[in-house]
Amino acid sequence: MPSYAHTIANETHRFETLAELMAKATPERSGDRLAGVAAADDEERAVAQMALADLPLATFLDDHLIPYEADEVTRLIIDDHDARAFAPVAHLSVGGFRDWLLSDLADTATLGALAPGLTPEMVAAVSKICRNQDLILIASKCEVVTRFRDTIGLSGRLSTRLQPNHPTDDPGGIAASLLDGLMYGNGDAVIGINPATDSPAAVETLVRMLDEVIRTYGIPTQSCVLTHVTTSIELINRGVPVDLVFQSIAGTEAANRSFGVDLAVLAEGHAAGLSLGRGTVGDNVMYFETGQGSALSANAHHGVDQQTLEARAYAVARKFRPLLVNTVVGFIGPEYLYDGKQIIRAGLEDHFCGKLMGLPMGCDICYTNHAEADQNDMDVLLTLLGVAGITFIMGIPGSDDVMLNYQTTSFHDALYARKVLGRRPAPEFEHWLRDTGIFDRDERRLLGTGLPAPFARAIERIGA
Repeated sequence: MPSYAHTIANETHRFETLAELMAKATPERSGDRLAGVAAADDEERAVAQMALADLPLATFLDDHLIPYEADEVTRLIIDDHDARAFAPVAHLSVGGFRDWLLSDLADTATLGALAPGLTPEMVAAVSKICRNQDLILIASKCEVVTRFRDTIGLSGRLSTRLQPNHPTDDPGGIAASLLDGLMYGNGDAVIGINPATDSPAAVETLVRMLDEVIRTYGIPTQSCVLTHVTTSIELINRGVPVDLVFQSIAGTEAANRSFGVDLAVLAEGHAAGLSLGRGTVGDNVMYFETGQGSALSANAHHGVDQQTLEARAYAVARKFRPLLVNTVVGFIGPEYLYDGKQIIRAGLEDHFCGKLMGLPMGCDICYTNHAEADQNDMDVLLTLLGVAGITFIMGIPGSDDVMLNYQTTSFHDALYARKVLGRRPAPEFEHWLRDTGIFDRDERRLLGTGLPAPFARAIERIGA
């Protein structure tokens, strides 16, 4: 196994493995400290970044951070690599790749064609030597479009997940949050509920409730109850009207096993979702969530830094053509991302890496109450991700999820981002908002009159 070195001021700094080089080149974060893989200080980090910048991009095709024979995610990455798509940048170093990405040569069409040729390790490597503004500029040039009942990810659009969680799955509480969110123009990415219990019967009740609302009022969106993929498969086999199949995923085989899944189970879920044919404008049926630190928390990180492992999770997602991928960036806690600065950086990295790999990236811009962060930090990340072209964000009553007990973005935050950045909802959903009288027909503003009375009464009846 080769080692990697960089000489500066007549002193040679050596990194014994590619995993060590990658980890020590990573911007500071508490999770890598916890794992014992971080650079000792800023000087070592800077040297590692210089060494990484000189590394040929093609190195990652031969030197695998986690052995091919030991990990099915590594095998997926290598076996599915598109050499033809990679060819235009195959001669570049990591630093040269960064320069190329920042140039006008890397336009939207070129980056879209390149995506299948990029491995997660390549995009993680280049992210480590990018400033925040680089991550924003490059990601803003990527356009990833997916479809189910509406069209997500078009340029100039910003979608939201309406998240009407309730600590006891009470239909009335869920209906109240659902009504509130729709009144603020939220929900075009998905109406997604984290269930308080994973029992098939409870999940089925929620699925049928959301399906009734969407069908009865012709809302061009999709629902998802974020249950385990095997529960979704069971419900689909029983004819329950499941729109999107959800699963949390990670970047190593062992970490995914801790979630109770592997690639075969995900493939089964994907096939089950497709079998129902419920999409009207497309067939992207999967919804994945990820987050830096998940592999470390499962003791399944193989000595690899958490940001690189997060990017490897995107290779898993890419295999199944998802409608949505969501990095829940600050959810795991300060043990992995200590404060607002680390959360902001991680959110920008995740969006950058996912978009370069051709994924429809969203971000749950969030933090836990014991992190050194606050809502002002989330405002900063929301604004930066909006500039970077984020596909979707969360919409939750008052930014406070009363079921999962963490802080995120509100229905009002989505309005702020759309107004200040000139973003619009998905086109089909936008038309529905106008037709129902929620948005002004010409200026795309909230009218402030709420939903039409029959629609409001119907939601109240469902929640009764």
